[in-house]
Amino acid sequence: MAIIIDGKKIAKYIKETIKEDIKELKQQHSLIPGLCVVLVGDDPASMVYVRNKERACKEVGISSTVIYMKEETTEEELLTTINTLNQDNRVHGILVQLPLPKHINEESIINAISPSKDVDGFHPIHAGMLMNGQQGLEPCTPKGIIRLIEETGQSISGKNVVVIGRSNIVGKPVALMLLQRNATVTIAHSKTQNLKEVAHNADILVVAIGRPKFVDSSYIKEGAIVIDVGTTRVEGSLYGDVDFEDAKDKAGYITPVPGGVGPMTITMLLENTLAAAKRTL
Repeated sequence: MAIIIDGKKIAKYIKETIKEDIKELKQQHSLIPGLCVVLVGDDPASMVYVRNKERACKEVGISSTVIYMKEETTEEELLTTINTLNQDNRVHGILVQLPLPKHINEESIINAISPSKDVDGFHPIHAGMLMNGQQGLEPCTPKGIIRLIEETGQSISGKNVVVIGRSNIVGKPVALMLLQRNATVTIAHSKTQNLKEVAHNADILVVAIGRPKFVDSSYIKEGAIVIDVGTTRVEGSLYGDVDFEDAKDKAGYITPVPGGVGPMTITMLLENTLAAAKRTL
């Protein structure tokens, strides 16, 4: 029976540390970290995420503002807003909630955010720094995944890791971060042959493909650490990419959905905002 990696619990005590750091920053430097979230349109899931981010900021003492923009906002209008925020010294972190409406080019928007304020860690400069093993602002979900693995007390160094999924947001960056920690990393995806066999070799299996219950116990090596990044809503319920009930008897450690990676993503966003603020000193 797998030990459940409780993302909520881990996130809670990381937030306590962030809260103390912010208190100190305020006392010693009169500096309050500021995060501005830009939401274009009224996608219900995005609105929930934004509310959760606002609540989390409040918990730790980050000054949080949300700019709501209409669905029909032009790319030019959004770029103007980002430019204004880039110049605002009170804002240390800028986050544009994705996905954006179809008529706006996401790449242009991400590239327009000042790298020093890119707390999502998506800017090409941060991607390049990650590739070169330099310390930039790391993407929140991969950063959270690493922390969850570390919380098991198992060493990443020398382990066989399989990452299923090759997105720029999770798959590629988490593979690089694991590589930096001396793991042997395989990135698998929809075109991988014998995927089940590949996954079965993993001491650590990270699944980020957006297909509910895709990975069952037949993909999992006995005693492996299984990190489920998927969140797909099916008839009102949230499911991960791993069939939790089937996998939990074979895995050594496993993250639940919800309550695994999700809480860590928001907590890493807070940590990145704090780091961005500290860099202005």
